[in-house]
Amino acid sequence: MSEGAQAGATGTESGGPAGDGRHVRVVLVDDHRMFRTGVQAEIGRTEETGVEVVGEAADVDQAVTVITATRPEVVLLDVHLPGGGGVEVLRRCAPLMGAGEHPVRFLALSVSDAAEDVIGVIRGGARGYVTKTITGSDLVDSIFRVQEGDAVFSPRLAGFVLDAFASTDAPPVDEDLDRLTQREREVLRLIARGYAYKEIAKQLFISVKTVESHVSAVLRKLQLSNRHELTRWATARRLV
Repeated sequence: MSEGAQAGATGTESGGPAGDGRHVRVVLVDDHRMFRTGVQAEIGRTEETGVEVVGEAADVDQAVTVITATRPEVVLLDVHLPGGGGVEVLRRCAPLMGAGEHPVRFLALSVSDAAEDVIGVIRGGARGYVTKTITGSDLVDSIFRVQEGDAVFSPRLAGFVLDAFASTDAPPVDEDLDRLTQREREVLRLIARGYAYKEIAKQLFISVKTVESHVSAVLRKLQLSNRHELTRWATARRLV
């Protein structure tokens, strides 16, 4: 099995519930192996926490494969992932979120506290969004709350989430922007800010060829001809 994808029980040997009887099966999705290892060590002591980590993934394709195979109650989902980001995982796993009595629920766990990231994954179907500054005990509590159907947010994020969805002044859904994956949006913003392909590749830890592919996809989806039109398009929407 690859380093990035892992299915099957990975908690304690007994796999039993915590002392209070609570038990939840979780998949970790994050492209940093050391972070996944740290989260596993912090929350994956099943007999103590009730959390059983049943799979891991490092990119979008791995995530969809592992989530489909293991059908966890909760997925801890990073926002920025190779292959299209957390929003793409949500899109491809949409049928599992509506799966009758046993839905798969998603809790975003990200270093980002940007409004666009939060709104993007919540619009995609995630039940909550917490940042990576959260403590292990609070993360365990958040996982169980999401399992039970609650919406969970880090305190600082809750306010603008409510504003974005409840305010009559909230901006309308931008269907053109919604056609782009998370990674395509990142490349779009950097292109619009005047970055060269090589600079974008370095900043996003991807190859120049991959940057070129993303730019081509953005131009095609937005029906634009060149980066100058793309810059004007992004500036008009205040994305720069």
